Amino acid sequence: MGRPQRRWLVALCGLGLVAVLVHQVALPACLTNTTGSPLKTLRMGEVAVDRDIPLIFIGGVPRSGTTLARAMLDAHPLVRCGEETRVIPRILSMHSHWKKSAKESLRLEEAGLDDEVLDSAISAFILEVVVRHGEPAQRLCNKDPFTIKSATYLRQLFPRAKFIFMVRDGRATVHSIISRQVTITGFDLKSHRQCMQRWNMAADTMNRQCQELGANWCLRVPYEQLVLHPRTWMERVLHFLDVPWNETVLHHERTINKPGGVSLSKVERSSDQVIKPVNVDALTKWVGSFPEDVVRDMAELAPMLKTLGYDPHANPPDYGRPDPEVDRNTLQVRAESAAWRQRAQQILARRKRSRRAGRPEQKL
Repeated sequence: MGRPQRRWLVALCGLGLVAVLVHQVALPACLTNTTGSPLKTLRMGEVAVDRDIPLIFIGGVPRSGTTLARAMLDAHPLVRCGEETRVIPRILSMHSHWKKSAKESLRLEEAGLDDEVLDSAISAFILEVVVRHGEPAQRLCNKDPFTIKSATYLRQLFPRAKFIFMVRDGRATVHSIISRQVTITGFDLKSHRQCMQRWNMAADTMNRQCQELGANWCLRVPYEQLVLHPRTWMERVLHFLDVPWNETVLHHERTINKPGGVSLSKVERSSDQVIKPVNVDALTKWVGSFPEDVVRDMAELAPMLKTLGYDPHANPPDYGRPDPEVDRNTLQVRAESAAWRQRAQQILARRKRSRRAGRPEQKL
């Protein structure tokens, strides 16, 4: 099957999905929320939920600390994020494609699928996924890195949603992507130069979305500062989200795979890292891993480094001093490295068994 045929197949499948969802939200047993849009009644336990629910979305370029952020939030007894869904970014990408293509937009209009119908269908799909892919909680959260690229549209769908935009030194992100062979559409894992350029494009798009939402709705969280000063930054995050403080967010590793705690996926790349307490070991692993010509051209290749507060010429940069508790965590992780490595290998072994069982990791 050629590329044009595959594109049409994907589009038809997408339209079929939307048609099913539109049919669902148009059933008589629906309600009208304050957005004025009809929505199928969806329940979480005894509570009916709709588009006015104050959802939390965590995003950022993959390998920028999104898993750590969601694990720390998942440790809070009132919050549930859960594993990546993978499907939410795809339907958002499909919607973006429809809106950018005049031909596709015309086809949708001719079929009677205007913006109101599409928004109702897509929001119903997203809400169903977020509500039903984990246990009930007072605050529901979704962590799919690329959702931030559609943050302004998501806020149209969910007017009370808030967004955590995780940022990280792009050199560390690219080093992690390449060294851990994380497959991301458009990234050439054999080229540090190309990956830095792709990181720059993605970070620029996400940052613009966050800026457009404004400080009341989108909080930019630097991964390095979250690691160095977890108490300060988690206090800031929870205040932004209107969630009361709880000490459990500083000890997410104690709640791994426990009831009401942090549920880890066997196929997510970061699962074997967030089993550890917050520590500084990953901050500067990238230093010395880039070709000399890429280091020389870094400021031109990735101007978003400077925009996000990173010195493109510093190798390594001075991210700051860690809090005493983080220092203790780091010493503990290093002293018990063999035990942590064994736990990580167990997760990796489960991941390999999942692949052999026909559940391969998906592209981001």
